[in-house]
Amino acid sequence: MNAPEIKEILTEAKVIAVVGISANPARPSYGVAAFLQARGYRIIPVNPGLAGQELLGEGVYADLAAIPAEIAVDMVDIFRRSEAVPEVVDAALAHLPALRTIWMQLGVMHEGAAAQARARGVRVVMDRCPKIDYPRLIGV
Repeated sequence: MNAPEIKEILTEAKVIAVVGISANPARPSYGVAAFLQARGYRIIPVNPGLAGQELLGEGVYADLAAIPAEIAVDMVDIFRRSEAVPEVVDAALAHLPALRTIWMQLGVMHEGAAAQARARGVRVVMDRCPKIDYPRLIGV
């Protein structure tokens, strides 16, 4: 995916489900989520071990299927191992009608799941980090 496409995604996204978020502020998933939230995105934390708790002022959901329909998640940011991506993509496609983008973090790639998402009209970013791309393409 090229820079203009990434910039478009970061400009259009409003509500981002962060799958695999940690409650530890030292972990990359927490830092990226906090960075995005500080830039105006609504962050929806997803982590089965933290479900029912609160992170960054938002309730944590066990999985994507548990997110209420009235929360229009348009981007899913995946902080999971590459082999876990198909399950996350399946859930995203099944339960998030407003979904426009699947974003896989640095080191996370799955061509089969990416192809499945693209076939449904969902944009896919792999092996990138919005916390790195945002300042480079949009500014501080």
